[in-house]
Amino acid sequence: MLDSPLTADIPLGPFQDAPITVHAARSKNAKFHISATCTQLRTRDITTTQLPLNAETIGRLCARCAGSGQWASPTSGLGIFLRALGGLGLLYQLQQYAAPDPDDCWEQDVIQSAAALLRTEPVEPAAAVPEDDEEPDEEDWEARDEAKRLLESVLSTWRGAATSLHLARAGVALFPWLAQWAEPKLAAKQQYLEVLRAQAVLFVDSEGLVAAAAAAAMEEPELPSEDVAFSAIGTGEEVGVRLKALWREWQGEAGRGWEGPSARTYLAYGSTHGIRPNRKGYAETRDAVDELVATWENQAREAATSSAHGGLQWVSVRLPEVKEDPTPPWREHGFLRDLDDWTNGVLITHLADADWAGRIFTLRVPKLIVDRLLSRSHHLHCEAHQDRPAPTVPVPSAGPLRPGIFDDTPVHERQPLTAQHLRLLRSMWPAAADELYTVFSTDGGAEVLPLPVIEKRLDRGWQYFLLAGTADLPADVIEPWIRKVGPRPEGQESLWPQYPRSAHDPLHGDDLGLAQGATRAAWLGYEHEDAERNLRLLAMARGVRDLRTLDGGYDDHGRSRSLPRPVWLGLLAHAEDLDLEPFEAPDADRWRSGGSGIPLGVLADVQVYTTNANPRIQGKGHSLFCPHSREHGVVAADDLLTVADLLDDDSYDWCSKCQGYAIRRLTDTQLSYYRAAHRLHDIAQELDPGRGGHDRLDTETIIRQLRELADWRPIGEDHWYTSGARRWRRIVHELQAKAEAAGRDTP
Repeated sequence: MLDSPLTADIPLGPFQDAPITVHAARSKNAKFHISATCTQLRTRDITTTQLPLNAETIGRLCARCAGSGQWASPTSGLGIFLRALGGLGLLYQLQQYAAPDPDDCWEQDVIQSAAALLRTEPVEPAAAVPEDDEEPDEEDWEARDEAKRLLESVLSTWRGAATSLHLARAGVALFPWLAQWAEPKLAAKQQYLEVLRAQAVLFVDSEGLVAAAAAAAMEEPELPSEDVAFSAIGTGEEVGVRLKALWREWQGEAGRGWEGPSARTYLAYGSTHGIRPNRKGYAETRDAVDELVATWENQAREAATSSAHGGLQWVSVRLPEVKEDPTPPWREHGFLRDLDDWTNGVLITHLADADWAGRIFTLRVPKLIVDRLLSRSHHLHCEAHQDRPAPTVPVPSAGPLRPGIFDDTPVHERQPLTAQHLRLLRSMWPAAADELYTVFSTDGGAEVLPLPVIEKRLDRGWQYFLLAGTADLPADVIEPWIRKVGPRPEGQESLWPQYPRSAHDPLHGDDLGLAQGATRAAWLGYEHEDAERNLRLLAMARGVRDLRTLDGGYDDHGRSRSLPRPVWLGLLAHAEDLDLEPFEAPDADRWRSGGSGIPLGVLADVQVYTTNANPRIQGKGHSLFCPHSREHGVVAADDLLTVADLLDDDSYDWCSKCQGYAIRRLTDTQLSYYRAAHRLHDIAQELDPGRGGHDRLDTETIIRQLRELADWRPIGEDHWYTSGARRWRRIVHELQAKAEAAGRDTP
């Protein structure tokens, strides 16, 4: 949704006159509606038409629909542009922090008084007790608490305004045709930000920032653990441990902000924690601890004072991007959100120039601050300069968003994708990272890939054209499929009853087929929308030659970017559902259930996925569905085998819980052959006199079944000519001969 409605004055750039579908009542001056179910459309006599998106069309939109961003597919260029404008996007950011908020506006004299109060040393409550034993005057402490709350409000507002300006500048940089229209609004935001910065500067002690940098750079001193003044703490070893902890805590607190020594007086209490005040030497120990902390404070102040003669130096700082954590508790991080008070204070006090879109700031600071900024490279990207660096000029986008990048034009008009386009798609529609896309390249042809894999290949120099996403699959194909699968049954204990099926049951092996996969993908979704999305993903993924290419890795928060679990159940079947006994070689041992030596035929190349197929590598092989496997889907590091490999080698070390692997679901032809092979194997066991029951044979039924099996061929083919076909017919003929002989011997 657009928190601010789209207005006719907003430039549309390359999307000017893009066709959109609108609905309206049958009257000359009726308002246009984006949705036919809009509550403002109070008639059943509705006309639907396509109109060009321009100022005239926008001007006739109803107020509700003008605030709706559902005008186009989220994976189309127009859909991305509208998403960038809507929600908490550009239109919202341009309105935020453009002028003082009447509810959060502070008088300048109030801010100056609060800042001056915080720069003074606090009055200890004990010193404020009058001689007549009246209650201590706490007005000073209450005023300080109020001043601190005002400080936090000013800093929070400055951070919010700076983040909003960055997001607005970055949004305009993505769509260059908005620059001239947005510039007055951006200028107002920047002017207000300078007002907030001037207010925040009053609270920041610039000398305290240098002293904090000096404290952070100090080496650990030699601690007086054997000094008798600390004897109340305990032995020399115990004294050393407590003083070392005191040093670490003091250095961390002293380097965190810009406050003076009075803000850290509480640290001395930690060293004597747990010691009775009436213990011998306690007072001397407290005095020694206070003196030791004061010595460190003086050393930091002296280092800061001596560095003042070195003059100021130029440094550029690049801040991290603004990101949103999708996991609870949700919060925005990056940019200014994760910086400590010291870094924020440096930016507020020493800012000389800023590229808000690129998050690059130019500072002129003392050398101690430069050294500390350069040492924090894991948080910030900093670079020192001899002279003032030239202002950064935003570089125009190499491939600006326009129709034809995504799926909003005929295929022959598509333009090449770039990594910037995909980052824009991901930022405007986070769910894009979990979708599949059909792309084309001259190197790989037409492929189905997840967004992270496409991004990695683009970074390696591949050139792709996007053909379609899962949302582009025709409804005329998906909706009948949904109806065929049907809704999930209610009040049923088990959706898939687990009972053995006879080899002659028409549904034998049904758990291995594509139809059962579609049912699982649809029924295991939480909502009806999940069922449709899962089936769309399943339809795209079924054509993938190697499922390991669907591994999207992990996002910045450690979340697996894999297909939903129900979709994997639609693509793969459990190993325990596969019975390969008919295809094993016959066993001479009458007490063992041997195979019939039936050829694998069309089953030979069925894919098998496992975490480890090499018995020489430590660790058993697991299916992706196994509780012992930590993956949520097939990953690039998995091993790929075939059913033929399973029969050729019995040295695999499989997990006993999941049988070690998952198999690609069988096509209709493969499932038909699997069923036929099991029927043939069952007949072979019936005709084996060593297994008993030979005198109770229904030879007429067996001969009829063998005639049906002799005519088996792949679905849709009139003939079957392979080496496996010849073996199949030979086995059938041998069994026919046995059945006829058994029929003659039966009285």
